Amino acid sequence: MSQAAKTNYILNLYPTTKLLFTLFIALSVFIVPTYWYAYAMLPVCLIIAIAAGQGKEFITLVRNGLLILLVFIFLMQAFFYPGAQILWQAGILKITKEGILYGLNMTSRILAIGSAFILFFRITSVKDFVYSLEKLGLPPKGAYVVLATLQIIPEMKKQTSVIMDAQKTRGVETEGTMMVRAKAFLPTISPLILSSLASTEERAITLESRAFSAPVKKTHLYEIYKTKHDTAVRIGMLVALLILIAGRILL
Repeated sequence: MSQAAKTNYILNLYPTTKLLFTLFIALSVFIVPTYWYAYAMLPVCLIIAIAAGQGKEFITLVRNGLLILLVFIFLMQAFFYPGAQILWQAGILKITKEGILYGLNMTSRILAIGSAFILFFRITSVKDFVYSLEKLGLPPKGAYVVLATLQIIPEMKKQTSVIMDAQKTRGVETEGTMMVRAKAFLPTISPLILSSLASTEERAITLESRAFSAPVKKTHLYEIYKTKHDTAVRIGMLVALLILIAGRILL
């Protein structure tokens, strides 16, 4: 862990505390029925990401991972959601006020929940998250499944980059037109599948060599602990959740 991470209160929060914050956002956008509140969760997450030194990466992931999806969903709802108040029409295509409102509500919630989970994985290492799950009582085998699942995409991406570079050195064209990329797909995907299978076997052997399946209590060389900041954040989230629920009931 870098020195900056050691002195950053957000990064130092316990993984389950950060997970509870993510779940708090996901729950609160359904408690508060207005789309402006859900959209407001994006700048909130952005501020937290910037404070944790992950602002640029957070913006990039939100833009690349959510923007196109949200635009597509909004347009589909605006054009095809049934409604009586027609704002624009051209042939069979029409935009209704009800469709726009429904699209805003749907996209705002997807944006809020997606941003919260992107933030969570930017400020929480997979190792810490899996460790906290084990502390909560998750069996080691279950923890390994979670760890392997969360790491499979980054590992495959890294392996793909290595294979692409290797194919380039052999004279295989991997960049250019769509046809050129399609031709390079098979020489790339075959080694990727084989290397993934070999990697799985190697991991299994490594785990067994470390007595992973032994029916004894597991010990850890790596430890993380909850701090007073975790307690304060959890109390703050509980109070905020109660205020939101009370506001929804009274209003």
